[in-house]
Amino acid sequence: MTHALPVAGRSQAWRYARSLFRTHPGMFRATIGLHLLAALAGLAGPWLLGDLVQAVQRSAQVAELNRLATALAGFVLLQAVLIRFAYLASARLGEQVLAELREEFIARVLTLPLGTVESAGTGDLLTRTTRDVDALSRCVRLAVPETLIALLTGGLVVVALVAVSPILAAPLLIGVPITVAGTRWYVRRAPAGYLRQNAAYSEVTDGLAETVEGARTVEALGRQGQRIARTDRDLGRSWRAERYTLFLRTIWWPVIEVSYVLPMVLTLLAGGWLYLRHAVSLGQLTAAVVYVQQLIHPLDRLLSWLDELQVGAASLARLLGVADAPEPSRPAAPLPVGTRIEVRGVRFGYLEGREVLHGVDLTLRPGERLAVVGPSGAGKSTLGRLLAGIHRPTEGSVTVGGVPLGALAPDRLRAEVALVSQEHHVFIGTLRENVAMARPAAPEPDVRTALAAVNALEWSDALPAGLDTPVGDGGHPLTAAQAQQVALARLILADPHTLVLDEATALLDPRAARDLERSLAAVVHGRTVVAIAHRLFSAHDADRVAVVEDGRITELGSHDELVAANGSYAALWRSWQGEAPEKPPDMARARPREDAPF
Repeated sequence: MTHALPVAGRSQAWRYARSLFRTHPGMFRATIGLHLLAALAGLAGPWLLGDLVQAVQRSAQVAELNRLATALAGFVLLQAVLIRFAYLASARLGEQVLAELREEFIARVLTLPLGTVESAGTGDLLTRTTRDVDALSRCVRLAVPETLIALLTGGLVVVALVAVSPILAAPLLIGVPITVAGTRWYVRRAPAGYLRQNAAYSEVTDGLAETVEGARTVEALGRQGQRIARTDRDLGRSWRAERYTLFLRTIWWPVIEVSYVLPMVLTLLAGGWLYLRHAVSLGQLTAAVVYVQQLIHPLDRLLSWLDELQVGAASLARLLGVADAPEPSRPAAPLPVGTRIEVRGVRFGYLEGREVLHGVDLTLRPGERLAVVGPSGAGKSTLGRLLAGIHRPTEGSVTVGGVPLGALAPDRLRAEVALVSQEHHVFIGTLRENVAMARPAAPEPDVRTALAAVNALEWSDALPAGLDTPVGDGGHPLTAAQAQQVALARLILADPHTLVLDEATALLDPRAARDLERSLAAVVHGRTVVAIAHRLFSAHDADRVAVVEDGRITELGSHDELVAANGSYAALWRSWQGEAPEKPPDMARARPREDAPF
């Protein structure tokens, strides 16, 4: 069961949008000014056209007609130039605002607790970072400037129409109630509809991502039909959500079409009747009709982009909602005194009412090597993640040097304890940047020392540009073993005093794993090490072994002590030896290898 990330309120989204534009007052004023000048230049056309018609009617001189025609052409050209620079200013402002929003969003996502992300599911976060960002990008780049232009142009056209003849502006009043009523009906329903539509799309993405990631499991268990049924249900909800927003548009758009076509028809009829009774001149009638016709375009643009604004507002609310995700409070905490990690009465569950760990107590002695073993699903990896500060206990405490892990800032926490898992990642950038992520300001000698410590300096120097070689997606490819060595070199630079190892070499082939055992030995040297041991030879070499069963530590002691006790660990050890005949029979008395992490 997943719990979607929060969604910001509508008022919060609009406040944030206004604050973004207010952070660039110069660019905003320049954009508004250019659009205003372009709109003013466009107003001169109908006025001059009316004067030209009036001049033709009274048989004016050719020179006067040429002057009016030249002025008309000049204003059309001026408007075109101003529109070009106004759109350019809008694009620059939009890109600046969008870039800042994206940076803030990414910065906030990277600070989310991992438990929050896992609870929300990958589909929700993935949809926000892709579909919602794309929708907001279109809104900022196009919908906002287009709406701004439409508002300015429409307002000025109405003013010009009233200036030409107030009586010819009266038909506009017929369309106003229709426009307002139809738009209010739409706006009351559209935001919630688009939020449901985006949420439904998140469920589709989440289900498809799960199916693709677990394709082999689905095939092995014959659950294809179940996954197809899940996808069909998700698509059904998405279809119903999109059908609802489409229904809103099919009602709203025809109403709006009527609201701005009707005033133009009434202006022609009323204007012709007034002209025949000499209440208005032919020039006034011409200018008024052109102005009403000119008003249709900004109204059409405004109302059509209003739909896009609703989509953008929904996307913005979802992006801002990430900032409202629950984040563990970190009150000011003193620096840890010492490196001892203590677990007291810890209980933890990923879902409310379903505990994984039940009242765990454990003290890590500085410099010791502790192996955590037990059957699958017993809670070993969960305990390791609590010891690494990735999750916070539901009850109880996990402290380092007397200070709760959850009270430490992320950078300080990683200087105390770090998790080394089977997963590793090479980021886009140079090899130097990848290694120095733990300490971006680390000098080159420190980076080289870290690589040398994990036996990676030789192959890194052999790269085309050495440490400055681009790696990651699109860069120089690294093998799985090399990528893991880069991850271990980061740990050397971070220099935590405690490491939690969750089978860091389990997914590699045997030859690469043997090489990495030597690299890992350099990393763990002189540090407290907790190993989540799925293979018991790691437990054999540890100082102490903690047996986890059903979310509790049931046995704790050295390998020899636990074997002699003939309890759960002894049974596991005998079972493992029986399933691993390649191990020497006297392994229980073997000495650890010098290059092994245990």
